[in-house]
Amino acid sequence: MKWIEHFQTITQHKLTVMQYCFAVGLYRQAILHDLSKYSPTEFLIGAKYYQGNRSPNNAEREAKGYSSAWLHHKGRNKHHFEYWLDYSGKKDDVFAGMKMPVCYVVEMFLDRIAACKTYQKQKYTQKSPLLYYENSKAYHVMHPSSQKLLEKLLHILAEQGEKKALKKTKKVLKQDRKKKIKTFLKKKND
Repeated sequence: MKWIEHFQTITQHKLTVMQYCFAVGLYRQAILHDLSKYSPTEFLIGAKYYQGNRSPNNAEREAKGYSSAWLHHKGRNKHHFEYWLDYSGKKDDVFAGMKMPVCYVVEMFLDRIAACKTYQKQKYTQKSPLLYYENSKAYHVMHPSSQKLLEKLLHILAEQGEKKALKKTKKVLKQDRKKKIKTFLKKKND
């Protein structure tokens, strides 16, 4: 039954992301990650188009010309860069990627690892998330600083391994927290 397999796949993915989020200190994001996948809007479509080796959103998109489940998902999950698209206010570039908070760039990075592990299974390598990213990079509309951080983490994973990538991720989050505290204290004293 497709719905059982779909449930198992999205739950395995969520648990993998949770494991990584807990490892780097993103406790709230670990718990809330991808909860919308269990909503009827996403779950029923996901079960209908389930194949096991790729996202059902791609199959729905091929069948209908768009993915209603994806449109719902990206609008509710801040770890997707598509959530951060907005009007640019410029004539040439109608849409632009807004700068993502560092914690969501990190969650996006961890999500990509988990997605590759979930769908590629034993074919997964530490280069898989980078290769998957590079395969669709031409279509991304992402803020340059968010894109730079994501690419940096993906390259560390591909070239130095998961342990070093998670260590760097923790360091990036710690630096971001310090910066936020410093900014807060400065505003408070002004």
